[in-house]
Amino acid sequence: MEANLAYYCLHRLHILPSEVLSLPRREQAFLMAAIEIYAEAQREKEKDIENKAKRR
Repeated sequence: MEANLAYYCLHRLHILPSEVLSLPRREQAFLMAAIEIYAEAQREKEKDIENKAKRR
């Protein structure tokens, strides 16, 4: 999971992976949880858009 965290932080938050990986484990865990919540919300949004497009 650390690779996914580092990738997301680099591309979306513009934080170097070395900076992320040097954070305390609790802060890394918080980032992972926040990213997971965001990703789930995005998946739900995409599903809604897909369903609306099918109804038309």
